[in-house]
Amino acid sequence: MPRVSAEHLAARRRQIVDAARRCFLREGFHRTSMQDVIAEAGLSVGAVYRYFPSKNDLINAIAEEAVSGAGEVLAGLARHDPPLPLVEALDRVLTYVETQLGADGVLRIAIQVWGEAQRDPALAAFVAEKYTGFRSQFGLLVRRAQQAGELPAGTDPDAIAAALFALVPGWFTQRILTGGPDRRTYLAGVRALLGATPLD
Repeated sequence: MPRVSAEHLAARRRQIVDAARRCFLREGFHRTSMQDVIAEAGLSVGAVYRYFPSKNDLINAIAEEAVSGAGEVLAGLARHDPPLPLVEALDRVLTYVETQLGADGVLRIAIQVWGEAQRDPALAAFVAEKYTGFRSQFGLLVRRAQQAGELPAGTDPDAIAAALFALVPGWFTQRILTGGPDRRTYLAGVRALLGATPLD
């Protein structure tokens, strides 16, 4: 019996995750059943359950995807040399976030994940771990800004990192729920609050 290639396994897993994402975006987590995902994927029951034994496993896989791209962006910003001004770093994060705001974007799933995390302790732990990690990466940006003289040396970097991180879900939640403001308008408001110099 021929061995199934890693590429085939990855493609099949991708097929199932994409089908689940479409179902969740269309009907929400609670109204979507595993049978809905199986039908959407066009696969057998056994094929889907081989990769994802439960709906929670699918939710966790999609949640992981929803945060992995942002983590890569933040890690890149933390390595940027010279350090970027904080508002410019925030702009780059929001630029990435903007790519995930479409009708099938992962950030619409993120809001569902927040709600589901209120009743699922395992998902709550996953969200807490990931978001604490994001806050820590913002902390690296803040500490580098202090070293570069952008912030006073005596300020609390963890407090600033928490406030800076909160600006990200604050923006995309408004965009999803109300359609605005656009990124440039939002950043103009942030710069005004921080007394930062506007970009050309």
